[in-house]
Formats: sequence, structure tokens, C-alpha cells
Amino acid sequence: VPHFEKMLYDNALLLGAYARWGTPLGDRIAAATADFLISELGTEQGAFASALDADSEGEEGTFYIWTPAQLVDVLGADDGAWAADLLGVTATGTFERGTSVLQLRADPEDPARWDSVRDRLLAARDHRPRPARDDKVVAAWNGLAVSGLIAAGRLDAALRCGRFVWDTHLADGRLRRVSRDGVVGAPAGVLEDHGCLAAAYVDLAAATGDALWLERARVLLDLAETHFRAPEGGWYDTADDAEALIARPRDPSDNASPSGASALLHALLGYAALTGSGHHHDLATQTLTSVGPLLTQAPRFAGWSLAAAATLSAPEVAIIGAPGPERDALVAVVATYPTAVLLVAEPGSTIPLAQDRGEVEGRPAAYVCRGMVCRRPVTDPADLAAELGNPAR
Repeated sequence: VPHFEKMLYDNALLLGAYARWGTPLGDRIAAATADFLISELGTEQGAFASALDADSEGEEGTFYIWTPAQLVDVLGADDGAWAADLLGVTATGTFERGTSVLQLRADPEDPARWDSVRDRLLAARDHRPRPARDDKVVAAWNGLAVSGLIAAGRLDAALRCGRFVWDTHLADGRLRRVSRDGVVGAPAGVLEDHGCLAAAYVDLAAATGDALWLERARVLLDLAETHFRAPEGGWYDTADDAEALIARPRDPSDNASPSGASALLHALLGYAALTGSGHHHDLATQTLTSVGPLLTQAPRFAGWSLAAAATLSAPEVAIIGAPGPERDALVAVVATYPTAVLLVAEPGSTIPLAQDRGEVEGRPAAYVCRGMVCRRPVTDPADLAAELGNPAR
């Protein structure tokens, strides 16, 4: 049984992973996870709270666990027994004190019955004492949420969060790490805040074609380069003017969430892909070099950096055109190429990758590019697939 605490960074990362999987199951889980983020962790200001506690009523998991008798009380005898069998709820229990964690191990044979059972169980659970919520808004974790929501197609929620963090967490020209109830706190942003948020703004620029987000990403990348860059390459986790410690921390390894260095690596590569900036591409390759020993000796702790490395030779794809089914069909093709950098923009976007590129004979067009040098545009999804070659799955 996993720990019952629900963390924003876990859910944000899983949201993006399931959304990019490209399967019906992945799409379903991504939609449900996005709904959870918005309904359970969303704040009034449009950002996302850090976590839900594991316990309520003084005991862990009580909000989520069930007994066979409780299922019968809510669902009746027939549906209660059916749900217990479907969800692994036993008389002896799978957790503690005869209680069980609901485990849906396979798709139900009767989806309509399952939808009814699930809705009734959820309504009954809503009457239980709820776990407390940690309402602080962490810049890095909200950056991960923005990127995950974009992957899941929830752009409105991603935009609200991106605007709030920029408007609230940038104070006196520097990024602050936390806020609560719309009021920014004193702690300075660390490297992961700059990296995750810059990557989120690159993703917003690519999803909207709005260069404003690209400029905001550049501001954060400039701050990171000024205050976190190590003289011999790589990055420190704290700024050069932060509180002095015995040793200035510098850990490039990923764990439950991306390290500051690997998050920044994604932001640098994404920014370089959309702008053609050789400087930011050089910073990215230097960062990869600095974590080379980690990639080869402990790849389990370098997944985010390895994923960034996989995009080094990947194409950039600019899809230019008015919103609609034709543009969506081109976007769907690129979605099967997980390492490609995708820019979706309307004609007239000032993002460099989109400049001087437009529709073809009034139809949305896709430009497959490498290093800002693009092939002839195509308007047919089959032609786009042929340009891209075999998906890198």
C-alpha cells in the first residue's frame, strides 16, 4: 500500500507521463488526474497547493479505505458485493484493521455499472472528514503542473497558473519560492524553481504561439545563469547571494522530482529550439557534459537528464494555422513523436521558429525543422508522418 499523502509534484509528473503515452488508458488517467489537480489542489488564485495530508481523524488513510459492509451500506447488497470483488475489498482487509484500499486492476466488464458505483462511492466519501491541505504554492511544483496540464490539453488551467506565479512570485526582479493565499513569501527561489518554471513557460509559448511566455522563460534563464552557474560548468542549487552554508549544494541527480539542473536542461533545450539561440544550446550541452558520469554510473537517478539528451537530435515542428480540425490532425501526428519539439501557432506569431512561416493555400501547415532550418511545409497528416519517419517509441 503506498503512502496516502498526495503530492502536487507526483501528480503533475504522472499527468504529463500519462498524457504523452498516447493510449486510451493514458488519456483516461490523464483526464482524471487533471480533474483532481484542478478540483482538489487548485487555489482561488489559479495556482496549485502542495499536498493533501495522508491522515484524517488522526489515522492514516481513513478517507480512502473501505470494508465490505461499508460498500453494502452505500451500494446495496448486489452492487456492494460486485464492487468488493472488482476492487479487492476483503473481509480480512488489505490495509489495517480489516479495511481495504480500492484497487481497480482491470477495466470492468460493465462500464455503465462501474460509473454508477464509482459516483455513489465518491458521493459517500465526500461526507467523511477530509484530509488537511497544505496550501502553500511552490514555484517549481506549479511549473511541473503547468507542463503536465499542457500535455493533457488543459491549456486554460495552465495559463491561469502560469500568470499567477509570474505575477506573484517575481518580486524585486527575483524569483521567490513560495506563496500562500496570494501573498508571496520570503524564501528565495532555488535552481529547481527557475528550471521547472522556465520549462513551463517554454511549454506555454509552444502551445500558444505567444512570445510573451518565451520572454518570461528567458528572464528566468538569465537569472539562473547569473546566480546559479558554476564556474567550471554545471549549476549550484542555491543562488550566489543566498544564505551561506557550510558547502554550497550542487546535486544534479533526479529523485521523486527532477533536479534543478535537469529541469533547467529541459528549459534551455526548449528555449533554444524555439529561438535558435546558440548560447542556450551551448549551455544545455555543457550541462549534459557536467552530468555525464551520473548518466553512465547511476542512470536511475538521471532520467530527466537522459530524456533531455534524447531531444538533442530531435526535430522541431512548427504547425502554423488557425485552430480547427485540420490543425488538430497535424498536431496529433507529432504527438506520436515524444522527443520532437512542437510549436503550435497562428499566422503572425513572433516566436522565431514561427516567423516567416504561415499557412499554405489557406490550410494549416507543418514545418519540420532542425536547428531552425525547415523543410518544405506539408498540409497532409500522412505527408507529415513521412517527413518525421518512424516514431521514437
